[in-house]
Amino acid sequence: MDQETRDKNMTIENTAVSETAQKPENEKTDWIGEIKSVGLLLLAVLAFHSLVAKPFYIPSVSMMPGLLVGDRLIVSKYAYGWSWVSPTFHIVPRVSGRLFGSLPELGDVVILTPREQSSDYIKRVIGLPGDTIELRGGQVFLNGVGVRQDVQPDLKVPIDANSPCGVHEFPGARGTNAAGQAVCNLPLVRETLPNGVSYDIIDLGPQYTDDVAPVEIPEGQVYLLGDNRDLSADSRVASPLGLGGPIPWENIGGRAEFITFSLDGTTTLNPLTWWGAFRSGRAGTSLRPDKAVTAAQ
Repeated sequence: MDQETRDKNMTIENTAVSETAQKPENEKTDWIGEIKSVGLLLLAVLAFHSLVAKPFYIPSVSMMPGLLVGDRLIVSKYAYGWSWVSPTFHIVPRVSGRLFGSLPELGDVVILTPREQSSDYIKRVIGLPGDTIELRGGQVFLNGVGVRQDVQPDLKVPIDANSPCGVHEFPGARGTNAAGQAVCNLPLVRETLPNGVSYDIIDLGPQYTDDVAPVEIPEGQVYLLGDNRDLSADSRVASPLGLGGPIPWENIGGRAEFITFSLDGTTTLNPLTWWGAFRSGRAGTSLRPDKAVTAAQ
């Protein structure tokens, strides 16, 4: 090897050593930059949840049969415009009105925050501003006309940890289906609103909430009921347990769109239990009510 070749090899080795010595300094973590990136990501997620859509969890039986405890669903935040209740965390002062606001339609399933509360409820819109609503023997009357009700075959809901069919909620409803599986037999009624929207409700029999004197819904407010009529703290029920009558439309946080997935309540910290806890057939179920081509008579 001649002198020129040796000098060239030494130059290459020195360059490699120099780059190696500088590498740790160049690869130091930019913690400020990382924190900024995470912060921007969180802000983007919060903005999406506040302005576009957010997930919602069903914690109670008040919207059965359409929604079961353990259902996860998507709520669109832009359907009726935006108000103080739109942000994921309710930190905006409670002011009246909505930005680019529009009223919900009869039959829409909505997320709302009751007066003087911070928790979210989910109910169905039954009356709009200017309507007079009344209940007689469990039947809704809108502007003096009874809402159509058609008795349906009992719904057999499989019993699981999230739907235990408790004796205090559904007395005498436990049974089995043709396959011998334990089920909760729920009496269904198909309700059809004047605009043609129809959906199923549960009617367990006479209850104190079956009769409500006529209420004229004020401007800018809506009247809300749960589909599980006898087990729902809605506009018929006094606050703070219920909604205490019609609620301002700015308290509505969004419209329920569809179920993403549903869990039966058997999940644990063990990941092996997660797959078996999924309820089949519920993912993708639309929460927009059926609507007839022509309005019901």
